[in-house]
Amino acid sequence: MDRPIEKKPVYYRYRWHIAGGVAFIILLVYVSIVASGGRKLRTEADNLIIGEAQADKFLEYVDVEGVVQPILTIKINAREAGSVERIVAEEGTMMEKGDTILTLNNPDLVRTIDDQRDEWEKQLISYQEKEIEMEQKSLDLQKQTLQTTYELNRLKKSFALDEEEFRMGVKSKAQLEVQRDEFEYKTQSTALQLEGLRHDSAATILRRELMKNDLERERKKFDRAQERMENLIVRAPLAGQLSFVKVTPGQQVQSTEAIAEIKVLDQFKIHTSLSEYYIDRITTGLPATITWQGKKYPLRITKVVPEVKDRNFDVDLVFTEESPDNVRIGKSFRVQVELGQPEEALVIPRGDFFQTTGGQWIYKLNEAGTKARKVSISIGRQNPQQYEITGGLQAGDKVIVTGYSTFGDAEELILK
Repeated sequence: MDRPIEKKPVYYRYRWHIAGGVAFIILLVYVSIVASGGRKLRTEADNLIIGEAQADKFLEYVDVEGVVQPILTIKINAREAGSVERIVAEEGTMMEKGDTILTLNNPDLVRTIDDQRDEWEKQLISYQEKEIEMEQKSLDLQKQTLQTTYELNRLKKSFALDEEEFRMGVKSKAQLEVQRDEFEYKTQSTALQLEGLRHDSAATILRRELMKNDLERERKKFDRAQERMENLIVRAPLAGQLSFVKVTPGQQVQSTEAIAEIKVLDQFKIHTSLSEYYIDRITTGLPATITWQGKKYPLRITKVVPEVKDRNFDVDLVFTEESPDNVRIGKSFRVQVELGQPEEALVIPRGDFFQTTGGQWIYKLNEAGTKARKVSISIGRQNPQQYEITGGLQAGDKVIVTGYSTFGDAEELILK
C-alpha cells in the first residue's frame, strides 16, 4: 500500500542558505563592532574618580608607619658580683643621674677591702718609721760634721799659733811638723765627712721618693678597692625612666650581668622599617616629615641598619625642630621619607587602575567628557599620591583612575 509523501516546509529546503545568511549577518555585526572600536560600556560618571594630568613638582618619597621610641635606651650592668640586698627604685620611676636603683652585698669583697686597708696602714706606719730613721741619721751626720768642722777650725788656729811660736823659737821644727800632720788630717777628714753628708742627703731624698712611690701605689690600690665597694650600689648613669629591673632580693648576680634598663625621655626618635627595595637609596641625613593635625614636623634619618629581615630593614629618625605635643612612647605616626629633591614632571593622581592595567594603559576622556577610550601610557616613578607619566598623555588630559575592576575588557566607556 502506498504511503503519502509529506510535503516539507520551504525553509527546510533552503536551510543551508538560511544558515549561511545568519552567519554572514553575525560576521557583519562583529566587523562593525571592531570597526567602531570594540565593546562599549555605559557607566555612571559619579561613581568614578577622574584625574587630570598636570605639570607639577614631583617628590619621590616613601610613606611608612613609624613608632615613637626613646632617643636612648641604656642597659645597666652589675659592675661587681653579689647578691641583691635591697631594691630601692621601682619600675617606671623617673630617675636623676646618680640615684640609687638597688644595692648588692658581697662579703668576699668586703674582706678583700679590709685586707687592702690593713696593708695600706702597715705601709703607712713603715714609711713613717723609716722617715724618722732617715731624719735621725741625717741629723747625726750633720751633728758629726758640725763637730768635725769646729775641731778643724780650732786646729787651724792652733796650727797658726804653733807657726808663730816656731818663728819665735819657742817650738821646734819637729813639734811644728806634728801639728801640721794633724791639721792636714783633720782637713781631709772634714772634707770627706762633708762629701759623705752630701751623698747621704741625696740618697735620703732618693729613698724617701721611692718609699713615697711605694706608699702611693698602696694608697691607689686601696682606693680602687674602696671604689669596688662603691660599685655594690647600682646607680642611674643618666636621668630617665627606669623601664624595668630584672632581679629580685636575694638573687645572685654576676659581674657585667644586665640587671636594669633606663629610657632617656628628654628627646624621642621614630623607628620604622622600609622595604629592601629602597636599601641602596636610604642613607643617614635624608629628610622626612610627619603630619599631625595639619602641621608638618621635619625629621632626619640618623641610623640605617643594613641587615635585611623579612625583606625589610630598620631605620631611626629624630625630630630636627619641635615635635608634636602628644608624642608618647609607642605612638604611631605616618612618616614620609624623601628620596630626592622635588622635580618638574607630568603627574596624575594614584588610583586602582595600576593594579588592573599594570600601568600600561588608562581610560582617557574626550574633550566633552562624555566618553573615555583606552590609551597606552608609560609610568616612571611614583609616590603614595602620584604617578609620574613619561609617555602617552599631555598636560590637561583627563583620565579615569578608579573603578577598573568593573570595566571588563571594554575599549570605550560611555559616561552618563
